[in-house]
Amino acid sequence: MDAGLSLTTDMMLVFGLVIFTVFMLVLEWIRADVVALLVIVVIGITGLMPVDLLFDGFAGNAVISLIAVMIMGAGLDRTGVLNKAASLVLRVSQGVESRLSLAINVMAGALTAVMQSQALAALLLPVASRVSARTGVPLKRLLLPMGCLILAGTNTTMISNSPLILLNDLIVSANRNLPPGAETIEPFKLFAIAPIGIPLLIVGLLYFAFFTRRLLPDEESKQKVTPGRTETYFAETYGIDGDVMELTVTAESPLVGMSVGEVEQMRGAPLILAMKNGNESRLAPPADQMIWVGTVLGVLGQRDQVNDFAQNQLLRVQARLRQFGDMFNPGRAGISEAVIPPTSRFVKQTLGDLRMRKHHGISVLAIYRGEQVFREDVRKVSLRAGDTLVLHSSWRDLALAAEDRDFVVVTDIPKEEARPAKLWHALIFFGLAMMLGLFTGMKLSVAMLTGAVGMLLAGVLTMDEAYSSINWKTIFTLACLIPLGWAMDSTGAAAWVAQEVLVYLGDWPQWALQGVIAILSLFFAQVVSNVGATVMMVPMAINIALASNGSPAVYALIVAISTSNTFIIANANPVLTIVGGPGGYRRRDFLKVGLPLTLLLLITLLISVNVMYGRP
Repeated sequence: MDAGLSLTTDMMLVFGLVIFTVFMLVLEWIRADVVALLVIVVIGITGLMPVDLLFDGFAGNAVISLIAVMIMGAGLDRTGVLNKAASLVLRVSQGVESRLSLAINVMAGALTAVMQSQALAALLLPVASRVSARTGVPLKRLLLPMGCLILAGTNTTMISNSPLILLNDLIVSANRNLPPGAETIEPFKLFAIAPIGIPLLIVGLLYFAFFTRRLLPDEESKQKVTPGRTETYFAETYGIDGDVMELTVTAESPLVGMSVGEVEQMRGAPLILAMKNGNESRLAPPADQMIWVGTVLGVLGQRDQVNDFAQNQLLRVQARLRQFGDMFNPGRAGISEAVIPPTSRFVKQTLGDLRMRKHHGISVLAIYRGEQVFREDVRKVSLRAGDTLVLHSSWRDLALAAEDRDFVVVTDIPKEEARPAKLWHALIFFGLAMMLGLFTGMKLSVAMLTGAVGMLLAGVLTMDEAYSSINWKTIFTLACLIPLGWAMDSTGAAAWVAQEVLVYLGDWPQWALQGVIAILSLFFAQVVSNVGATVMMVPMAINIALASNGSPAVYALIVAISTSNTFIIANANPVLTIVGGPGGYRRRDFLKVGLPLTLLLLITLLISVNVMYGRP
């Protein structure tokens, strides 16, 4: 680098644009994506970059990779991967809080290596809420550790975090502006940073394993678990609890030739939620549906009571769901609440007259009116405005029935159709994308897009669902800020800053310079987005590395990781913003939890990069 580099008009324009961007992102007078669009327009008008390169960010490796990762994440969610993960957490923890917290944190840290961090946080939020409701563990002690571990786990691959996805594009840009004789910087492969990310993840897990109770003591929290629309909630409120089991009608059973309605009137009969005759299966069988030899009933009730009923009626019990496993998948069906509005046509009618099972595929399990709960023979209850109905149905049938506005669903239910039958298709194509990114020389964007297109062709997602899964605000912000980093490189602004920094710090050892870069990155990540901080700091870090005879790739990586590992302010990272509200956290909670963790991970990062990439 030329030691006598002078400040030029173009450099001053770039610095002015950087300062403007920082202030706008901090003050939030204008939306972040609009600020980014304004930046790219100003760069084009002022000629800081050739116009034919100005929009390359939209077709860049980072943007295409991020789009593909978002699509694949939606595909994995649609097939029920997270529901299976939640069930595994409950089995492993057995209700013990320390095990439960550790299991959720391990799950979050592992999944974030292969799923985009913001999307994963949004997907795991209801999972943590469900687990909290079932076990009684305070939601506050689950969400913030989970969010922090999601961020720590993003450092194991190059696909789950925007700064790391962006990093290779900034490295390619830096290669175009290297001084004569400088060695080309090699972009990072898919799992190249795992030796650094895994120690960061382990330190985060240990931190919360030992200090969660001290950092987040049990309090009388006013926030309620987001949905307690769970088994615990319905058991406590309506007395609806038990297990879902399958009963097969034998030839000797007295139920042969009876209708569903007649069976429901029998003493000790469980709730009948599903029925299979021959090859035809359905939820909410109508009261006049007949029962024959070989009919399989999906019922809900206390295990002992169901077993007694089965023994008395000569039914064969199957505790595991073999016929209705797919139908009862939580992503496809479940229990919900709906309120009868004054304008409803259901007012003054009985459920028997409405025949909701026959016409809508919905079973009414209970009716709540004031302080009174009706569970026995609900078909004869005349409905009133304000009644709350407890329903069991597929989410699709419930959504269709709710369109008539005769009842208002008040439970958060999945808005999209689950496709558990496509689970293996999603896993195969996701695995294929990982293998292509890891074992071939294929660009990361092409490898990830291969997996996304494979899921679309296999029917895991429709094209419209793929479009909906993409966070276009993130995409536009990322694509429009990329040219700002390029402009810092091409105008020499980054090199000038590096020159001035080394006037004061030129005699410092490499680890100390790396620490300065990491702390500056952390600071900028607090006041602007992690993407904005990465765009501004990577070109500067590369030039400082070149001037101090350090490794440019290592300095760039330190920036990308540091802008992700910031836990002090909720607004500094979208993941923390997502968990902040439902967890009921205050600013002091983030400071108390985040400051020690940020310092621990900063130290771990500097040790790890010098062990892995240190020069002899």
